[in-house]
Amino acid sequence: MTTQPLLELEAVTLSYDGVAAVRDLSLSLHPGEVLALLGPNGAGKSSTLNACAGFLSTSAGEIRLDGRSIAGRPAHVLSRRGVRHVPEGRGIFHGLTVNEHFRLAGRGADAEQALHYFPKLADLGGRRAGLLSGGEQQMLALATALSLRPRLLLIDELSLGLAPIIVQSLMPIVRSFADQEGCAVILVEQHVHLALEVADRAVVLAHGEVVLEGEAASLIENRDLIMASYLGQSELDDIR
Repeated sequence: MTTQPLLELEAVTLSYDGVAAVRDLSLSLHPGEVLALLGPNGAGKSSTLNACAGFLSTSAGEIRLDGRSIAGRPAHVLSRRGVRHVPEGRGIFHGLTVNEHFRLAGRGADAEQALHYFPKLADLGGRRAGLLSGGEQQMLALATALSLRPRLLLIDELSLGLAPIIVQSLMPIVRSFADQEGCAVILVEQHVHLALEVADRAVVLAHGEVVLEGEAASLIENRDLIMASYLGQSELDDIR
């Protein structure tokens, strides 16, 4: 792991109409590292990903990519610097085929690279995305992002609407891509245990603030601490 983080958030606050969704968030992420960003609904997880992807401006603090501030940089500019965002709900086009998604991604898209990780899609190239199963649609969303060889991959609720067995098959692919390609990944996920199994570290947010963070392997062994962080600070203090 390199000494220079790829991504750094320093005392970041994110707001909507003057109401803070995230407060004073600091974290860093190195190439090849997977960070699980956890917490209950409304904790500020998606807002954090949106800010890192260039869809949301910070109210305070700073976000840096390769040591340089990305303040005011829109999503299309960050995309050219290797930032890829897989949004909640997958963000695919139901009327387009699998192959058309890869062509739409642009000249730099490497469909062969993506199909290496998702070989099942190779037989579905001519099928419209709207006719795919939920698991296949999520594969397509991830494959389209991977085809562009991201340096930073932001995945919002990979498991949304999927059976746990499908999620179990997708999570290791995220881990493998990070390891093999040196891609840094932030994974927002409600299936806490599955996320921790593939992550290096985890940060738990509640009401827009960090209430717990640590090595994923350590947190897996302390399920009660994770659950308390979802319930509230008083329960967390009791366990500590």
